[in-house]
Amino acid sequence: MPTPPGAAPAFPDAAERSTRDTTLRNNLRHATHTIRGKRAAAVAELADWGELRAAGAAIKDHTLRHLDHYLEQVEAAVTAAGGQVHWAVDAAEANAIVTRLVRETGEREVVKVKSMATQEIGLNEALAAAGITAYETDLAELIVQLGQDLPSHILVPAIHRNRAEIRDIFRAQMGRWGRAAPAGLTDEPAELAEAARLHLREKFLSAKVAVSGANFVVAETGTLVVVESEGNGRMCLTLPETLISVVGIEKVIPSWRDLEVFLQLLPRSSTAERMNPYTSMWTGVTDDDGPATFHLVLLDNGRTDALADQVGRQALRCIRCSACLNVCPVYERAGGHAYGSAYPGPIGAILTPQLRGTVSALDASLPYASSLCGACYEVCPVAIDIPEVLVRLRERVVEGGPVTVRGTRAVIRPARGHAAERAAMRAARWAFEHPRALRAGQRLASRTRALHPRRLPGPGRAWTRSRDLPEVPAESFRDWWQRTRGDRGTA
Repeated sequence: MPTPPGAAPAFPDAAERSTRDTTLRNNLRHATHTIRGKRAAAVAELADWGELRAAGAAIKDHTLRHLDHYLEQVEAAVTAAGGQVHWAVDAAEANAIVTRLVRETGEREVVKVKSMATQEIGLNEALAAAGITAYETDLAELIVQLGQDLPSHILVPAIHRNRAEIRDIFRAQMGRWGRAAPAGLTDEPAELAEAARLHLREKFLSAKVAVSGANFVVAETGTLVVVESEGNGRMCLTLPETLISVVGIEKVIPSWRDLEVFLQLLPRSSTAERMNPYTSMWTGVTDDDGPATFHLVLLDNGRTDALADQVGRQALRCIRCSACLNVCPVYERAGGHAYGSAYPGPIGAILTPQLRGTVSALDASLPYASSLCGACYEVCPVAIDIPEVLVRLRERVVEGGPVTVRGTRAVIRPARGHAAERAAMRAARWAFEHPRALRAGQRLASRTRALHPRRLPGPGRAWTRSRDLPEVPAESFRDWWQRTRGDRGTA
């Protein structure tokens, strides 16, 4: 199973270790800079990108406001098309449903399409505990699985690995999972891809059960959509006899007209392509075409709680493009594993604490895994204001207050260790409410600037461990204005 959040280190501790790994940082810097450069070029081709972005945000917001209606519409449409719908309130229930469905087929192996939802709930580990082996078929996910590793990026899960490392993993591990790597395998991309293709083909041709997620679910027809670049998803979605799709309830969109917007936004923001090479769609079951049995597992797992927060709910717009990761200076240096979640980077910093809560040290630290530079908001194709949600979550961590937990309103206590921060904020509020005191304090700080330390003592030590205190100017802006423009009025 993935490391439970309560046992995982807080983000600052995990990041302190990962930033010392020079190979990791070089791999991340090269990959993220390449991806974001290509994305910028692809987006620049569309004169109406801003309008598409606004439309995507509006569609998602409308759907979230009426999610109950559209989910019922999905259930009715999928059932009418011959599929079966299951509802899972949390990860444990979702894993139990999928495990039961696989056991009912009599099979002990499944092939998988790349799926963030199944990573979120730890499905592979749950299936393994039940004696069922899940084979990842996405190339990057295969690398991660063979290397007994964890994904570190939403779009490119093995972004932290270079070609030589991948070659060594294939040589050492492929034979344990199926067809061994060819003798004399080099680190040439074409050879690595061919080794993966030969290894996976045996799985595709023998598997009777497949597990997938979905990028979108079209409510009006109950159609599920998966977009990908390799073709492995198409094989999983068409060859097996049984298909089980685990989908977060926020993936629903109302109509095919709405889908057209996202099929322009997603490929350009993720893979920098005008359209995905493979766009697979399926509606229930059809005689002699594709799987004979289809199950849709609709997953909540904290999404209803996020929906109850008027600021935080915008995280549910996310279409998993990973553009925010590729521009984030914190992610580029710390890597995805430091986030301790299936969702790394800026989107993970706001989505994970809402899905899991902020009780553990890890989850309480994630809203602080950002410089608030705003680059993530600028590239988000559905205009999620990630900095705004980060500040909201920081307030929740420090102040506590009312939240929704599994559909029930509750009040959480302020996080431990933030008493000094709360006292400092109260003092700052008082100072800003009393201009004379603020001016006196500014003048005192300016006159004693030579005595100021570069690092804070006591409770402030954690804050200045990763940043320098800003230098105090020789005079405040208010005094400068009075001195230089006093004849025009005071500030």
